[in-house]
Amino acid sequence: MIERYLELGLALGRHVDGLVDAYFGPPDVAARVAAAPLVPPGRLAEEARRLLADVEQSDFDANRRHWLAAQVRGLRTTAARLAGEAIGYADEVEACYGVRPRWVEEDELAEAHRRLDAALAGSGPLAERLITWRESQAVPVDKLAGVVASLAEDLRERTQRLFGLPEGEHVDFDLTTDKPWSGFNYYLGDLRSRVSINTDLPVLSPGLANLVAHEAYPGHHTEHTRKEAGLVRQRRQAEETIFLVGTPQCLLAEGLADLGLEVVVSVDPGEQAAMAASHLKPLGIPFDEDVVAAVGRAGDGLSRVRGNVALLLHEEGADVDDVIAYAERWALLPRNRAEKLVEFLTDETWRAYMTCYVEGLPLCRSFVAGDPARFQRLVTEQLTPDQLVA
Repeated sequence: MIERYLELGLALGRHVDGLVDAYFGPPDVAARVAAAPLVPPGRLAEEARRLLADVEQSDFDANRRHWLAAQVRGLRTTAARLAGEAIGYADEVEACYGVRPRWVEEDELAEAHRRLDAALAGSGPLAERLITWRESQAVPVDKLAGVVASLAEDLRERTQRLFGLPEGEHVDFDLTTDKPWSGFNYYLGDLRSRVSINTDLPVLSPGLANLVAHEAYPGHHTEHTRKEAGLVRQRRQAEETIFLVGTPQCLLAEGLADLGLEVVVSVDPGEQAAMAASHLKPLGIPFDEDVVAAVGRAGDGLSRVRGNVALLLHEEGADVDDVIAYAERWALLPRNRAEKLVEFLTDETWRAYMTCYVEGLPLCRSFVAGDPARFQRLVTEQLTPDQLVA
């Protein structure tokens, strides 16, 4: 049955580039799927339905059965949509990721604007001041590798101290361009990751520590390695050898990764900024931790604008230019960054994925509630979104 799950994910991945985020399972399964004729999405949707019924009637323990069923429902939804079945955007997100996207009222966003206005010195329109300040925080490309390595070493030590890491785990970092995302973890199996950082747009220093924490320690790399060591090697749960976009495992992965910095450093933006400053300043990168912390506190929650942008695009059918303008206005983004956001949301692989960032963080934050032991559950156990609110 687990082999059927791996085959289904790999076969569906031949239709959607990037749907298979990682695979380090049996090579013969991957080779067999790659050599076979392309299976039409309709047939894959039917196979997903049969597999779901078999999973629900299986003798797996209750938690494993629950997790696998949620995963297969996500794959069935993607296959059905590719086969031409009419599925609304919000319904698609809920079926794939286990949560329903929510519209954030603009009164909440306006309140964040007011806090930011008070936090940023100077006069003139808030958007202009914030954009000018943000873009002045760009890290020179020739210094990125050094500061990323320094941050990763610190965050790795903190993660090891709190949660432990499997012996032999390792991350390589590189820089890339022409991607819809800002950073990406390519998990290679055998406890190794390659993390790529996109330099299409300048990488800004206020978010760099979070980026490294998200992709490596205690985020994606930590989750992958802990689950490979514990679930795959020790418990022989081969379903964890594949990581699939369009399934609930992604929502929890992004939520815990976004939560990582506050778990291993502090919930206080001031302490997070001080930690980042200790790595940036020695390399000659200007970084005013007081301003970074004040802006971080004031702008908390503004990232949820991204969910509204997705709903406007895919639920309301709004014009792309109007959506870009909405992102500029409410997320206080310059046009090039608003366009990059919309590029991500119109990518076939990632169109529904934004909900993983928007809803994943508050869900995981509420579940962890400041307790590192509960965060450790996220990086070691098979959990689904509904279980985090049970």
